[in-house]
Amino acid sequence: MKRVSFIMLILFLAAFIIGLTLHFSSHPLSMEDMTLKSPQDALSPLGMPKEGAIDHRLYGLSVWQRMALPVVDRIDSPIGSESGAFSYNAQPFWAMNDARGGHHTGDDLNGIGGMNTDLGDPVYAAANGVVVYTGVPSPGWGNVLILSHRLADGRIFQTMYAHLLKINVSLDALVGRGQQIGSVGTANGVYPAHLHYEIRQGAGVDIGAGYAANPFNRVSPVTFSSSLQAPADALQASALNVHQLAMSQKDPRLLLDLKNPQKIIDILEK
Repeated sequence: MKRVSFIMLILFLAAFIIGLTLHFSSHPLSMEDMTLKSPQDALSPLGMPKEGAIDHRLYGLSVWQRMALPVVDRIDSPIGSESGAFSYNAQPFWAMNDARGGHHTGDDLNGIGGMNTDLGDPVYAAANGVVVYTGVPSPGWGNVLILSHRLADGRIFQTMYAHLLKINVSLDALVGRGQQIGSVGTANGVYPAHLHYEIRQGAGVDIGAGYAANPFNRVSPVTFSSSLQAPADALQASALNVHQLAMSQKDPRLLLDLKNPQKIIDILEK
């Protein structure tokens, strides 16, 4: 009997606390709050600060989102040629930067001309993936794009592209290796033009800082990519190739250059 009374007391206290939380909430509870596909779609993210800022450290891909990711067996350079020709690494991963007070969490990739000669140059998806973040997390980052990818053994990793002048793809879009996803920028004039490129292991969408004392889930893009170098003409096609082939069977005009998706959009809009 005492045990039953104790359980009833706990349930009553829990209901009382939930009632107070809902009563003093600045936004009434709605089923729309429960139907979001990602934190970027949330009308009023529960548990977040009142101003609506999102803590990306608390966001990870669901099981269904993970299984929808294309499998990756090759990673190319995001600027220049597939192998990185016509570009150079101005600040490699984990280089110490005393002025910034920490180690660099990615690679700073530039066109061979240096400074702003590569402003507006194409940025390509390094691997088949799905867009899980687009936005401006802070002035120092500028436009940021994150793609999520899946390895054959099920592990998830992400590629991040920062300081972009423009972003050419939308959230949740499926992109193929070598597809243009943006262009080299300056974070609105904060830096000389370059691409800050990161590879992270895991499914959490955490923007983080560009310099740190501990790498956590950040890894060297050069080292990680070197372990995934299937032939560029391997039988496993790009995810975008497969999708475009299916579209072309409905309309042959859609079988166009993968690096010019605007042509496909123009045809579909006619």
